Amino acid sequence: MSPGSSSQESTSNSSNELLSQQHQQLAVLAQIISNEKEILQQHDPEALLTISQEKNALLLAIEQLDQKISTNQSFAQDKAAGKLTQKITEITELLIHCQQQNLVNGQIIQQSQLAVERMKTSLLENHNNSAITYNNKGKKSAGLSSIGLKA
Repeated sequence: MSPGSSSQESTSNSSNELLSQQHQQLAVLAQIISNEKEILQQHDPEALLTISQEKNALLLAIEQLDQKISTNQSFAQDKAAGKLTQKITEITELLIHCQQQNLVNGQIIQQSQLAVERMKTSLLENHNNSAITYNNKGKKSAGLSSIGLKA
């Protein structure tokens, strides 16, 4: 082996290591997003807070590795030479999977927020209905007088 082919091999190993690390991080992210979905469906705010912190820490690590990859000269050369096409395709597919699952979680959150708003509205309406009184002229008077609202 000539010295040139040895350095090329190590360059490829360096690129492969970076991509393997990125793939591993995205696999962990996919698992976190899956766990997050279960937690959202169980309506467990404490667990949601914990997993959100884990997710944010991992996203920062992914961003840092992505920055490292983008400035790695040997990676750019290997990518240009077409040596990394299969690994990059696998990572891209995993990233798309994570993004789709994250969108599903976002929809679950939106639905939960709508349910909370409907419940709040219902509770306020029930309170208003039970708070009907009559004023000194015998007319109906309803509202949330404790917070200054009148119907």
